[in-house]
Amino acid sequence: MRIAELGHAGLHVHDLGRMRDFYERVLGLRVTDEDPDLGLVFLSSRPDVEHHEFVLARGRTAPADVRLLNQISWRVKDAAALQHYHRVFQAEGVRVQYVVTHGNAIGIYFLDPEDNQLEVYWTTGLEVAQPFRKSISLEGRPEEIAERNATIVAAGGPRY
Repeated sequence: MRIAELGHAGLHVHDLGRMRDFYERVLGLRVTDEDPDLGLVFLSSRPDVEHHEFVLARGRTAPADVRLLNQISWRVKDAAALQHYHRVFQAEGVRVQYVVTHGNAIGIYFLDPEDNQLEVYWTTGLEVAQPFRKSISLEGRPEEIAERNATIVAAGGPRY
């Protein structure tokens, strides 16, 4: 017997309303269910397939500066979608940490309102040994981004 896939993850939060707004309005997840009395919000990027992939739960007890989570990553379908999120993050004042290529994926790393590290990423189709991380620009047409990524990978050099 083997695990088929990750079904969903949950996050305890300090401010449920603020976090719900961020994940729903900024990231575009859909609220599929909620229980205000229990302090739970269920969200999905594809509610027709998965009732919820992510749960926000009131009741975080750790101080804001405690690092509990390495990252939560959300896959997008193409480079154009990645560019869309880059524009949204700029317009919303989202704290972007960096935009990088891992060779096999290009990602935008950013923080949610409670400083949890998140990523939106697009898989490029290239096979690249990990860890691999280099800065990359999201300017230009999606095809140019793919070409830029291939050039960075082909150049080799330090992988991180």
